[in-house]
Amino acid sequence: MTSILWLRRDLRRADHPALAAAHSDGDVLPLFVLDPAIYDSAGPVRQAWLARTLRALDDSYDGRLCLRRGKPEQAIAQLAKEIGATAVHVSTETEPDGAARDARVKAALADEQIAWVETGSPYAVTPGRVRNAQGNPYRVFTPFSRAWRDHGWRGPSVEPKGLTLATAESDDTAWATLDAAAAAEGLPDLPEPGESAALARWHEFVDDGLGRYAADRDRADRDGTSRLSPYLKFGVVHPRTLLADLVGRSAKGTDRYGTELAWREFYADVLHHNPDSLWHDLRADLGSMAYDDDPELIEAWRQGRTGYPFVDAGMRQLLATGWMHNRVRMVTASFLVKDLHVWWPAGARHFLAHLIDGDLASNNHGWQWVAGTGTDAAPYFRVFNPITQGQKFDPDGSYVRRWVPELGHLDGAAAHEPWDQPDGYAHDYPHRIVDHAEQRRVALDRLAATKAG
Repeated sequence: MTSILWLRRDLRRADHPALAAAHSDGDVLPLFVLDPAIYDSAGPVRQAWLARTLRALDDSYDGRLCLRRGKPEQAIAQLAKEIGATAVHVSTETEPDGAARDARVKAALADEQIAWVETGSPYAVTPGRVRNAQGNPYRVFTPFSRAWRDHGWRGPSVEPKGLTLATAESDDTAWATLDAAAAAEGLPDLPEPGESAALARWHEFVDDGLGRYAADRDRADRDGTSRLSPYLKFGVVHPRTLLADLVGRSAKGTDRYGTELAWREFYADVLHHNPDSLWHDLRADLGSMAYDDDPELIEAWRQGRTGYPFVDAGMRQLLATGWMHNRVRMVTASFLVKDLHVWWPAGARHFLAHLIDGDLASNNHGWQWVAGTGTDAAPYFRVFNPITQGQKFDPDGSYVRRWVPELGHLDGAAAHEPWDQPDGYAHDYPHRIVDHAEQRRVALDRLAATKAG
């Protein structure tokens, strides 16, 4: 017998419970479905990252990855009939759109009497399993993280012995589409794709960076993070694999790194229980907040031409590389929401269009954390100062000078305040589009109005 392993956010071969389950049914056909509804809406950098990841995945599966293009409910049912598959195995999907898609595929397979089998998920603990003493989901991170650790997780899955991979004809036009995306002109230097590269990066970080992680992770001017997020996005490496490697380590950053993985699992859990929060405020208490929608100001933010160097450096890093340092994500998000008074979904969509690690739950709930409309108990009046944040997390200005060449002539921290330098605007750097202190007052006045109303 043959079963299909439909790969989605689990683009790897190692530590793959669904692969082991599929093996129990006989030969396994690894499959990826290129859904135009999703792929065509992605930016070129995101498309290139997926394309290169899938080529590496094909290598992992000995050149036997089957690629089809189309609506999954049609493409998978058709393939199952072609090869006489008795079952389709997947990792459980809990994001709203993914769960709805899976329901459609499951129904189409049921009509053909083909089994649907879910095993594992993209998370160490599948969303929905961590609950409080009353059996309710958590809405605040700290108690969730404690319960998440107490719940624990299984060790990494071992590839089954005697695994036999089946083959089926791929859609050559789909591969051509991906190969063109992977080789497109003007792409930034993307990470090396595939699980071997992900694990190599991880082991390098554990050996050389974990001890500095707690101190360096917020420094935009240092390579102080693991840079595993693009791999976690597609499940090229499983968080359970990373957590297993942290056991028994005494480096200062060990617990902190585990906490960052817990944030990812927390946001996935919150989205699972509150699917409407994907594009709407989780908390309704700021529902009457007044927002602005000035296209010119929003475009200046998107292009990194706000006149605030730390903000502009981050937005240009995003456009140039498909990635942005997490501290800078918070600062740039705060600027859009609190200084330009734009409702957070506009920024969340821009990030998702460009980030190669753009994860729906983490991205959108991270934006709500900044906006004060999500899970965080801290109030709306938390407003990041784009100047002092730069001075603190890029004290020598090297991050700014790297991404804002117009300020390359300014030494040290002077790069954060070109308006205070006689030659600060010598190379046509834009002047500030708003006054931060004034817009902070506007944001707080609008907050007060929601309370009064």
